[in-house]
Amino acid sequence: MATTSVGAILSCAVPLALQAFFLPSDQGARFCLYHSAGNGEARGAIIYLHPFAEEMNKSRRMVALQARAMAEAGFDVLQIDLLGCGDSAGDFADATWQAWLDDVSRAYHWLRTQSRAPLTLWGLRAGCLLATEAVARLPESANLVFWQPVVSGKQHWQQFMRLKMAGELASGQAKGVTEQLRQQLAAGQTVEIAGYSVSPGLADGLEKAELKPPAVRPGRVSWFEVSTREDASLAPVSQKCIGQWQVAGCTVDAQVVRGPSFWQTSEIEDAPDLLAATMAALESGQ
Repeated sequence: MATTSVGAILSCAVPLALQAFFLPSDQGARFCLYHSAGNGEARGAIIYLHPFAEEMNKSRRMVALQARAMAEAGFDVLQIDLLGCGDSAGDFADATWQAWLDDVSRAYHWLRTQSRAPLTLWGLRAGCLLATEAVARLPESANLVFWQPVVSGKQHWQQFMRLKMAGELASGQAKGVTEQLRQQLAAGQTVEIAGYSVSPGLADGLEKAELKPPAVRPGRVSWFEVSTREDASLAPVSQKCIGQWQVAGCTVDAQVVRGPSFWQTSEIEDAPDLLAATMAALESGQ
Protein backbone atom coordinates (compact mmCIF):
# COMPACT_ATOMS: atom_id res chain seq x y z
CA MET A 1 0.00 0.00 0.00
CA ALA A 2 1.36 3.44 -0.85
CA THR A 3 2.63 5.68 1.90
CA THR A 4 -0.01 8.13 3.12
CA SER A 5 0.77 11.70 2.04
CA VAL A 6 0.93 14.62 4.45
CA GLY A 7 -1.97 16.32 2.69
CA ALA A 8 -4.10 13.22 2.96
CA ILE A 9 -3.36 12.94 6.67
CA LEU A 10 -4.36 16.52 7.41
CA SER A 11 -7.54 16.37 5.32
CA CYS A 12 -8.63 12.81 6.00
CA ALA A 13 -12.23 12.25 7.00
CA VAL A 14 -13.36 10.14 9.92
CA PRO A 15 -12.41 6.51 9.12
CA LEU A 16 -15.04 4.09 7.90
CA ALA A 17 -15.36 2.40 11.29
CA LEU A 18 -14.96 4.56 14.40
CA GLN A 19 -16.37 3.21 17.65
CA ALA A 20 -16.60 5.21 20.87
CA PHE A 21 -17.35 3.12 23.95
CA PHE A 22 -16.71 2.64 27.66
CA LEU A 23 -14.58 -0.31 28.69
CA PRO A 24 -15.73 -1.69 32.07
CA SER A 25 -13.34 -2.02 35.03
CA ASP A 26 -13.58 -2.42 38.78
CA GLN A 27 -12.84 1.31 39.15
CA GLY A 28 -15.41 2.57 36.70
CA ALA A 29 -15.38 2.59 32.92
CA ARG A 30 -12.58 3.75 30.62
CA PHE A 31 -13.47 5.82 27.61
CA CYS A 32 -12.08 4.39 24.38
CA LEU A 33 -12.01 5.18 20.68
CA TYR A 34 -11.50 2.30 18.30
CA HIS A 35 -10.49 3.11 14.74
CA SER A 36 -11.01 -0.06 12.73
CA ALA A 37 -9.28 -0.52 9.38
CA GLY A 38 -12.64 -1.87 8.25
CA ASN A 39 -11.37 -3.32 4.98
CA GLY A 40 -10.59 -6.94 5.70
CA GLU A 41 -7.54 -8.21 7.54
CA ALA A 42 -5.71 -5.40 9.34
CA ARG A 43 -2.00 -4.80 8.82
CA GLY A 44 -1.44 -4.09 12.50
CA ALA A 45 -3.17 -3.50 15.84
CA ILE A 46 -2.09 -0.37 17.73
CA ILE A 47 -2.75 0.82 21.30
CA TYR A 48 -2.12 4.52 21.96
CA LEU A 49 -0.91 5.61 25.42
CA HIS A 50 -1.31 9.30 26.14
CA PRO A 51 1.05 11.66 28.00
CA PHE A 52 0.84 13.05 31.52
CA ALA A 53 -1.55 15.75 32.72
CA GLU A 54 -2.09 18.77 30.44
CA GLU A 55 0.14 17.33 27.70
CA MET A 56 -2.68 14.89 26.98
CA ASN A 57 -5.10 17.70 26.16
CA LYS A 58 -2.62 19.65 24.06
CA SER A 59 -1.88 16.63 21.88
CA ARG A 60 -5.44 15.43 21.18
CA ARG A 61 -5.60 16.86 17.64
CA MET A 62 -2.27 15.39 16.56
CA VAL A 63 -3.19 11.99 17.96
CA ALA A 64 -6.59 12.07 16.24
CA LEU A 65 -4.97 12.91 12.91
CA GLN A 66 -2.46 10.10 13.29
CA ALA A 67 -5.02 7.51 14.41
CA ARG A 68 -7.25 8.30 11.43
CA ALA A 69 -4.32 8.04 9.04
CA MET A 70 -3.34 4.71 10.55
CA ALA A 71 -6.87 3.35 10.12
CA GLU A 72 -7.05 4.53 6.51
CA ALA A 73 -3.75 2.75 5.87
CA GLY A 74 -5.14 -0.52 7.21
CA PHE A 75 -4.27 -0.48 10.92
CA ASP A 76 -6.66 -1.03 13.83
CA VAL A 77 -6.08 1.64 16.51
CA LEU A 78 -7.36 1.72 20.09
CA GLN A 79 -7.15 4.93 22.10
CA ILE A 80 -7.86 4.67 25.82
CA ASP A 81 -8.27 7.44 28.40
CA LEU A 82 -6.51 6.07 31.47
CA LEU A 83 -8.10 6.14 34.93
CA GLY A 84 -8.92 9.70 35.97
CA CYS A 85 -8.09 11.15 32.54
CA GLY A 86 -10.22 12.55 29.75
CA ASP A 87 -13.70 11.04 29.70
CA SER A 88 -12.84 7.99 31.80
CA ALA A 89 -14.22 7.38 35.28
CA GLY A 90 -12.57 8.81 38.34
CA ASP A 91 -10.62 11.95 39.13
CA PHE A 92 -6.95 12.44 38.39
CA ALA A 93 -6.36 12.04 42.13
CA ASP A 94 -7.63 8.43 41.85
CA ALA A 95 -4.93 7.46 39.37
CA THR A 96 -1.88 5.40 40.26
CA TRP A 97 0.89 4.13 38.02
CA GLN A 98 -0.20 0.55 38.68
CA ALA A 99 -3.79 1.37 37.75
CA TRP A 100 -2.57 2.81 34.46
CA LEU A 101 -0.54 -0.33 33.76
CA ASP A 102 -3.67 -2.34 34.47
CA ASP A 103 -5.53 -0.15 31.97
CA VAL A 104 -2.98 -1.01 29.29
CA SER A 105 -3.56 -4.71 29.97
CA ARG A 106 -7.31 -4.13 29.88
CA ALA A 107 -7.00 -2.34 26.55
CA TYR A 108 -4.84 -5.13 25.15
CA HIS A 109 -7.29 -7.88 26.05
CA TRP A 110 -10.19 -5.94 24.54
CA LEU A 111 -8.24 -5.23 21.35
CA ARG A 112 -7.42 -8.89 20.96
CA THR A 113 -11.15 -9.65 20.81
CA GLN A 114 -11.32 -7.43 17.73
CA SER A 115 -8.00 -7.81 15.95
CA ARG A 116 -5.33 -10.50 15.68
CA ALA A 117 -2.91 -8.34 13.69
CA PRO A 118 0.69 -7.73 14.87
CA LEU A 119 0.72 -5.54 17.97
CA THR A 120 2.24 -2.07 18.44
CA LEU A 121 2.21 0.15 21.53
CA TRP A 122 2.36 3.81 20.54
CA GLY A 123 3.29 6.25 23.31
CA LEU A 124 3.67 10.01 23.54
CA ARG A 125 5.98 11.55 26.16
CA ALA A 126 5.29 9.78 29.51
CA GLY A 127 3.11 7.35 27.58
CA CYS A 128 6.39 5.90 26.28
CA LEU A 129 7.43 5.08 29.85
CA LEU A 130 4.11 3.34 30.37
CA ALA A 131 4.44 1.43 27.10
CA THR A 132 7.93 0.23 28.03
CA GLU A 133 6.75 -1.20 31.35
CA ALA A 134 3.54 -2.59 29.90
CA VAL A 135 5.13 -4.43 26.98
CA ALA A 136 7.01 -6.74 29.35
CA ARG A 137 3.72 -7.72 31.02
CA LEU A 138 1.86 -8.67 27.86
CA PRO A 139 1.58 -12.31 26.72
CA GLU A 140 3.11 -11.49 23.33
CA SER A 141 5.80 -9.32 21.82
CA ALA A 142 4.96 -5.88 20.46
CA ASN A 143 6.57 -3.18 18.37
CA LEU A 144 6.95 0.25 19.96
CA VAL A 145 6.40 3.72 18.53
CA PHE A 146 7.77 6.54 20.66
CA TRP A 147 6.81 10.18 20.11
CA GLN A 148 9.18 12.55 21.92
CA PRO A 149 9.77 9.96 24.65
CA VAL A 150 10.44 10.89 28.26
CA VAL A 151 13.65 9.08 29.17
CA SER A 152 13.53 9.69 32.92
CA GLY A 153 10.30 9.65 34.90
CA LYS A 154 12.13 11.25 37.81
CA GLN A 155 13.16 14.23 35.72
CA HIS A 156 9.67 14.48 34.22
CA TRP A 157 8.13 14.57 37.70
CA GLN A 158 10.61 17.20 38.86
CA GLN A 159 9.73 19.37 35.88
CA PHE A 160 6.06 18.99 36.70
CA MET A 161 6.65 19.99 40.33
CA ARG A 162 8.35 23.16 39.09
CA LEU A 163 4.95 24.27 37.80
CA LYS A 164 3.88 24.50 41.44
CA MET A 165 6.97 26.51 42.25
CA ALA A 166 6.31 28.88 39.33
CA GLY A 167 2.77 29.42 40.56
CA GLU A 168 4.02 30.30 44.04
CA LEU A 169 6.66 32.75 42.82
CA ALA A 170 4.09 35.46 42.22
CA SER A 171 2.98 35.27 45.84
CA GLY A 172 6.54 35.10 47.14
CA GLN A 173 5.96 31.66 48.67
CA ALA A 174 8.09 29.53 46.34
CA LYS A 175 10.76 28.72 48.93
CA GLY A 176 10.62 25.11 50.04
CA VAL A 177 7.72 24.20 47.77
CA THR A 178 9.36 21.08 46.33
CA GLU A 179 10.32 19.75 49.74
CA GLN A 180 6.83 20.44 51.04
CA LEU A 181 5.32 18.45 48.15
CA ARG A 182 7.65 15.54 48.87
CA GLN A 183 6.72 15.56 52.55
CA GLN A 184 3.01 15.53 51.71
CA LEU A 185 3.45 12.60 49.34
CA ALA A 186 5.56 10.71 51.86
CA ALA A 187 2.74 11.19 54.38
CA GLY A 188 0.30 9.62 51.93
CA GLN A 189 -1.33 12.89 50.97
CA THR A 190 -2.42 13.99 47.51
CA VAL A 191 -0.74 17.13 46.16
CA GLU A 192 -2.15 19.68 43.77
CA ILE A 193 -0.01 21.02 40.94
CA ALA A 194 -1.22 23.17 38.04
CA GLY A 195 -4.81 22.14 38.65
CA TYR A 196 -4.06 18.41 38.88
CA SER A 197 -4.36 16.44 42.11
CA VAL A 198 -1.64 13.77 42.11
CA SER A 199 -1.70 10.77 44.41
CA PRO A 200 1.40 9.30 46.06
CA GLY A 201 0.86 6.13 44.01
CA LEU A 202 1.04 8.05 40.75
CA ALA A 203 3.93 10.31 41.72
CA ASP A 204 5.99 7.40 43.01
CA GLY A 205 5.37 5.26 39.94
CA LEU A 206 6.20 8.04 37.51
CA GLU A 207 9.32 9.02 39.44
CA LYS A 208 10.63 5.44 39.36
CA ALA A 209 9.88 4.87 35.67
CA GLU A 210 12.79 4.81 33.24
CA LEU A 211 12.92 4.28 29.50
CA LYS A 212 15.19 1.28 29.73
CA PRO A 213 15.02 -1.92 27.68
CA PRO A 214 12.40 -4.27 29.17
CA ALA A 215 13.37 -7.77 30.25
CA VAL A 216 11.20 -9.12 27.46
CA ARG A 217 12.69 -7.83 24.24
CA PRO A 218 10.14 -5.87 22.16
CA GLY A 219 9.97 -5.89 18.39
CA ARG A 220 11.03 -2.93 16.33
CA VAL A 221 11.27 0.44 18.10
CA SER A 222 10.47 3.58 16.06
CA TRP A 223 11.70 6.66 17.94
CA PHE A 224 10.66 10.15 16.85
CA GLU A 225 11.63 13.56 18.17
CA VAL A 226 10.52 16.91 16.75
CA SER A 227 12.33 20.21 16.47
CA THR A 228 11.79 23.52 14.71
CA ARG A 229 15.52 23.65 13.87
CA GLU A 230 16.64 22.52 10.44
CA ASP A 231 19.89 20.99 11.75
CA ALA A 232 18.45 19.34 14.86
CA SER A 233 19.80 16.03 16.07
CA LEU A 234 18.69 13.64 18.78
CA ALA A 235 19.21 14.91 22.31
CA PRO A 236 22.35 13.50 23.98
CA VAL A 237 20.25 11.80 26.66
CA SER A 238 18.22 10.16 23.90
CA GLN A 239 21.32 8.97 22.08
CA LYS A 240 22.62 7.41 25.29
CA CYS A 241 19.29 5.70 25.96
CA ILE A 242 19.04 4.39 22.39
CA GLY A 243 22.54 2.96 22.74
CA GLN A 244 21.42 1.02 25.80
CA TRP A 245 18.46 -0.42 23.90
CA GLN A 246 20.70 -1.43 21.01
CA VAL A 247 23.20 -3.09 23.33
CA ALA A 248 20.27 -5.06 24.74
CA GLY A 249 19.60 -6.38 21.25
CA CYS A 250 16.69 -4.09 20.31
CA THR A 251 16.27 -2.65 16.83
CA VAL A 252 15.78 1.10 17.21
CA ASP A 253 15.10 3.39 14.24
CA ALA A 254 15.40 6.98 15.48
CA GLN A 255 14.98 10.28 13.69
CA VAL A 256 14.27 13.95 14.25
CA VAL A 257 11.53 15.52 12.15
CA ARG A 258 10.63 19.15 11.74
CA GLY A 259 7.72 20.41 13.81
CA PRO A 260 6.57 22.25 16.94
CA SER A 261 6.39 20.85 20.46
CA PHE A 262 2.64 20.43 20.04
CA TRP A 263 2.18 18.76 23.45
CA GLN A 264 3.15 21.99 25.23
CA THR A 265 2.59 24.92 22.85
CA SER A 266 0.18 27.64 23.96
CA GLU A 267 -1.88 27.16 20.78
CA ILE A 268 -2.90 23.82 19.29
CA GLU A 269 -0.40 23.04 16.53
CA ASP A 270 0.22 20.33 13.96
CA ALA A 271 3.43 18.52 13.09
CA PRO A 272 2.65 17.04 9.65
CA ASP A 273 6.20 15.75 9.13
CA LEU A 274 5.81 13.62 12.25
CA LEU A 275 2.55 12.18 10.96
CA ALA A 276 4.12 11.27 7.63
CA ALA A 277 7.30 9.84 9.18
CA THR A 278 5.29 7.67 11.57
CA MET A 279 3.20 6.27 8.72
CA ALA A 280 6.34 5.57 6.70
CA ALA A 281 7.86 3.69 9.62
CA LEU A 282 4.73 1.61 10.18
CA GLU A 283 4.36 0.75 6.51
CA SER A 284 8.02 -0.15 6.02
CA GLY A 285 7.88 -2.43 9.03
CA GLN A 286 5.08 -4.59 7.71
